[in-house]
Amino acid sequence: MSLKCGIVGLPNVGKSTLFNALTSAKALAANYPFATKDPNVGIITVPDERLEMLKELVNPQKVIPTTIEIVDIAGLIKGASKGEGLGNQFLANIREVDAIVHVVRCFNNDNVVHVDGSVDPVRDKEIIDIELILKDIETVEKRMEKLAKQAKSGAKEDKKMLEWAQEIHAHLEKEQPIRTLDWEDEKGKFLKEMFLLTYKPILYVCNVDEESVVNGNDHTAKFVECVKDEEAEVIFISAAIESDIAELETYEEKMEFVSEMGLDKPGVFRVIQSAYKLLNLITYFTAGEKEVRAWTVLKDSKAPQAAGVIHTDFERGFIRAEVIKYADFVTYKSEAGARDAGKLSSEGKEYIVGDGDVMHFKFNV
Repeated sequence: MSLKCGIVGLPNVGKSTLFNALTSAKALAANYPFATKDPNVGIITVPDERLEMLKELVNPQKVIPTTIEIVDIAGLIKGASKGEGLGNQFLANIREVDAIVHVVRCFNNDNVVHVDGSVDPVRDKEIIDIELILKDIETVEKRMEKLAKQAKSGAKEDKKMLEWAQEIHAHLEKEQPIRTLDWEDEKGKFLKEMFLLTYKPILYVCNVDEESVVNGNDHTAKFVECVKDEEAEVIFISAAIESDIAELETYEEKMEFVSEMGLDKPGVFRVIQSAYKLLNLITYFTAGEKEVRAWTVLKDSKAPQAAGVIHTDFERGFIRAEVIKYADFVTYKSEAGARDAGKLSSEGKEYIVGDGDVMHFKFNV
């Protein structure tokens, strides 16, 4: 399944530097607004130690990890919702992504100008929030206008949806992003179908200096307090450190550098894994002599849906799934070992796929 995360933020907060570190691409990272005029797109692999373990156990001809598409979106400024700067392009690009990685600047550096003259991550976040909220208000008002006309015919369904749209509008008018609306069932479905920008799940990345990458600083403390009611994840990374790590050639060199910085893993690993989690995704594996491969499915997917990720014929003609839990596969060293130990189960159409399941599908079309 194709998944896309958009990196957003004001100009000069470290978006393109982070993008480069994530993708090892060479996007322009310059010290002036709009250095990235077109969205740079990169396909990045999702780090997963389980895949490496399966590789060691199975010794396949090839290993294929799961991936996420990352888009570095041009920096936004005040007035974007009205077309200021690259506003229209920014909003069009962000509409196409599944989740948002919002980078905020939490470091002081006189050599890197801030578009608003000073470092204030809370203010910077609010600038982007307001622009997205204003665009959502515009979208909702258009929908309300259409529903109002339809409701005049007396259709109960249209009247009900008009009331829901009015509730959404009132929420936005309070300068609250739509993701803070806890709607389910019919109302939740209606909300999802509005495709509002502030409904998208979000991960905040605080770009800090080297000294603050472990414990943060005054800027990050204020920012964490600011977003505490959003239940959003906040990650501290130093884009400068990540850029240095990306220049190293071998995995061993990278991890040695990371350890010297007092970290357990590169910041980009945490960004990718958090983005994956943010999209409510899990990984299952197929493991054979030809290949060991990671596959992406939505959490709580049933076995036929997981089979369909490989090929639509697998879902259409699904018979059953043979499943070994990852821990059992590792314990018994192979599929044969797990089978002999009674740890291979045969599951039907109602089986809920677990994160890390090693699966083999039986189908007939």
